[in-house]
Amino acid sequence: MKVNHLNLTVTDVPEARKFLETYFGLTCEGSRGNGFAVMFDDDGFVLTLMKGSKVQYPKTFHIGFPQENKEQVDQINQRLKEDGFDVEPPKQLHGYTFYVEAPGGFTVEVLC
Repeated sequence: MKVNHLNLTVTDVPEARKFLETYFGLTCEGSRGNGFAVMFDDDGFVLTLMKGSKVQYPKTFHIGFPQENKEQVDQINQRLKEDGFDVEPPKQLHGYTFYVEAPGGFTVEVLC
């Protein structure tokens, strides 16, 4: 069985969409104004973004974007830093990983 899609409620659909396109290569295949967007990854996974006025995910909730190697993790981390995101350097935990708060109110993990 394969997970087909995930819906995230976010406070700012256009900014969350731009973030996911810029750093993780998702593509938007459709939207309805500033309140909804349908995004796809290279494997056909569907991520929908829906506007909500209040977003409160549990503290440990996050979505993950695995990379092929540490160099790719480091590159994304550096790009995020250069673009003004508050990110710690990657650490070796359950993998080589770091977390970033994405625009719209959700957390992203980048790891290999």
